[in-house]
Amino acid sequence: MKIKIICIGKIKEKFYVEAIEEYKKRISGYLDIEILEYPDYPSSNGISDSQIKDKEWEKPLSKIGNGDYVGALDLKHKELDSVEFSKALDSYLVRGGSSVTFLIGGSLGLSDQAKKRANESISFGKMTFPHNLARVMLLEQIYRALRIAHNEPYHK
Repeated sequence: MKIKIICIGKIKEKFYVEAIEEYKKRISGYLDIEILEYPDYPSSNGISDSQIKDKEWEKPLSKIGNGDYVGALDLKHKELDSVEFSKALDSYLVRGGSSVTFLIGGSLGLSDQAKKRANESISFGKMTFPHNLARVMLLEQIYRALRIAHNEPYHK
């Protein structure tokens, strides 16, 4: 089983990098995990946000396998609690032939093509979080979901 997380934006803050590495290590005890990081496309006059998002997602979308089940983090979609997310992740792994890809947009969000490629879209709530923190939150929730799925204790 494998999970791939495709992200726009480079993480520079040491505390985020450390948290990401810690959760990757914990998750690797259950399944393979890979994070693919792509740079933000620079804003410039005359280019719309939509065009910037299209540019940012050109290369990352090519890294999604045809059979991958894709979940996008998108503010405007359904919210799941941790138990629901655990069940959803298990379902994603079954549908994706044990390979699931999550998409995290940059500061402008996901392109329309990225949203269309997603099989599911989920939200961490109505609040806006920095995409760097969203990456840590997704990893923590994946780890928690795996613990729940294996009937292992987790902090409530």
